[in-house]
Amino acid sequence: MSKNNNSRSNVRRSSKKKKQKIALAILIPLFTIILFAMAYFARLLATTENAIEASYQEVERSTPVAEVDPITEPVSFLILGVDNDQENSRSLGSTRADSIIYATVNPITRKMNMVSIPRDTYVPIMQDNQIVKYDRINSAYALGQESTMIETVESWLDVPIHYYATFNFDAFLEIIDALGGIEMDVPITFSEQDSSGKSGMIHLEEGLQTLNGEEALALARTRKIDNDVERGHRQQLVIEAIMKKALNIGSIPKYTDIVETVGANMRTNMRISDMTALAKTGLNSDFAIQSHVFEWSSFTERGMDLVKIDPTSFANIQLELQNSLDPNFSDDSAYTDENNDEETTSNNSSNQETTITELETAEPETDSQ
Repeated sequence: MSKNNNSRSNVRRSSKKKKQKIALAILIPLFTIILFAMAYFARLLATTENAIEASYQEVERSTPVAEVDPITEPVSFLILGVDNDQENSRSLGSTRADSIIYATVNPITRKMNMVSIPRDTYVPIMQDNQIVKYDRINSAYALGQESTMIETVESWLDVPIHYYATFNFDAFLEIIDALGGIEMDVPITFSEQDSSGKSGMIHLEEGLQTLNGEEALALARTRKIDNDVERGHRQQLVIEAIMKKALNIGSIPKYTDIVETVGANMRTNMRISDMTALAKTGLNSDFAIQSHVFEWSSFTERGMDLVKIDPTSFANIQLELQNSLDPNFSDDSAYTDENNDEETTSNNSSNQETTITELETAEPETDSQ
C-alpha cells in the first residue's frame, strides 16, 4: 500500500514539475518579449517626442477653430505634399503644394473620409478673411504657407481644419522604403522621371506589385496615365497603402526609423498629446476609409490651365465631409445622388452657384507655373 502511495506521490510531483516547466517555458519568453517591448517603446516614445517637438509649428488663424477631443469627437486634417530642394527640409519657402488632401476621422462611426483637391482648381485665395485673388489653389501655399492654405480650403469647402501636416516628398520616399515597400496595382505600363527630375528613370509594368519609394512617388505624381483629378485619387490610394503597411504588426520594429524620417521632413500643429489621443480612438486597419473624387472640367485663361469643379459633385462631397464631422450624424447609409439631390440643392445651390459664377467671371492672375 505504501509503495502505491509513494508511486502516486512521485507521479504527482512529476506532473507538477512538468506543469512548472511548461509554465516557465511560456512565461520566460513572454516576460522577455514584454521587457524588450517596454525597452523598445520607451525608446520609440523618446524618439517620437523629439521628432514631433522639432516639427511642431502652430499657424496664425484669423478665425480660431474650435478645439476638439480626438478620442470622442470627429477631427479633420489637411495633408500637404510639397517639393523642396533646400537643405533644410522644413524651410519650405515659397514652394507650391503639389498634393492637397482633406481628411476627416470619426471615432464614433469609425470612418475616415478623404478627398484630393486638384492643385489647379480655380478658387478664391483667402487671407485674413478677405479674397486676395482668384488663382490655382496650390498658389495659396506660396502666398502664406499653411496659414493661407488652411484659410483658403476652409472657406472653399466650408469645413473646419483642426490639424495640418506638411510633408516634403523626401519623407514620402523614405517612409515607404523603411516599410519595405507598399503593394499597389499599377493601371498601365509607363515610364516616369525620378525624384531628382531625371526623365525615364522609373519604369513600371502594369499589374499588382510591391513598389519602393521612388516607384510609388512616380505612380502618385505621373500625369501620363489619366488626369489631374485621378492623379489625386491615386495619391489617396498610395496613402491608404502606406497606412495599411504601417499598421501591420510586422512593421512595428521599423517605427523608430519611420518616426525619425517623418520628424525630419514634416511640419505640423499636432503635439504628442494630440497624436496619443488619436491613437486611442483605435485608428487602425478596421477603420472604413472612403475616398472621394471631384468631377471637373478644364479651361484655359491667359495661358493658365485651370480646373473647375462640377457644382453637383462639389455639393455632394462637401455634404459628405460636413456629415462626417457631425458627432450627431449616425446615418451609416452611403450618400447617393438619388436620395439626397433635393436636400443638397436646397442647402448648397445658392452658395455654390455664386462661387462658380465668381470663378468664371473673375480675372485670373497670370501664373507661369
